[in-house]
Amino acid sequence: MNDTDVSKQIQQMVRFIRQEAEEKANEISVSAEEEFNIEKLQLVEAEKKKIRQEYERKEKQVDVRKKIEYSMQLNASRIKVLQAQDDLVNCMKEAASKELLNVSHHHNHHIYKKLLQDLIVQSLLRLKEPSVLLRCREDDVPLVEEVLDAAKEEYAEKAQVHAPEFIIDEIYLPSAPSHHNAHASSCYGGVVLASRDGKIVCENTLDARLEVVFHKKLPEIRKCLFGQVAA
Repeated sequence: MNDTDVSKQIQQMVRFIRQEAEEKANEISVSAEEEFNIEKLQLVEAEKKKIRQEYERKEKQVDVRKKIEYSMQLNASRIKVLQAQDDLVNCMKEAASKELLNVSHHHNHHIYKKLLQDLIVQSLLRLKEPSVLLRCREDDVPLVEEVLDAAKEEYAEKAQVHAPEFIIDEIYLPSAPSHHNAHASSCYGGVVLASRDGKIVCENTLDARLEVVFHKKLPEIRKCLFGQVAA
């Protein structure tokens, strides 16, 4: 084999190696690009997923915030309605209290005197004590003294017992309310009876009677005013 043949063979080998190298390089390039595209797609999808999750999280936060705000507004509205209802009911109670002044007013002298007798008899029937302490407003003492004997006789007849002994307490119930002293303790009238030892007390003032009746009738009052019975 001469030098020319050797040179040709070497050139063929070089071309073969170069071609193989180029093919291998091409394969590596294609494979690298594919891997890059796959990784890029994965990264893009991962970022998209993160963005979606963040959006959903914020959307839920907004939804929760809206629900909380709606609930707060609804509760505030309910409180306003309940407050308005309570104000109206209290106005009615205040109006009823003012009407009690007319009951014990001087122009209803005979009516109030009969009421005092009935209240005393009712209290005696509850206490069933042989000796009682009676407390009333200072202005009502003359009226109480006028009806006391009749009240004792009526009680004795109804209870089939001896007429009880009475002591009119010199510590009086507060006077009727007035514009001059609106914040002071007051009493619209009536009596408070107690056993001599003070252990049993029957409060039969007009104020106490109003409280009892108003509390008892409150569901009915609310139903008439607002169309439903409040819990």
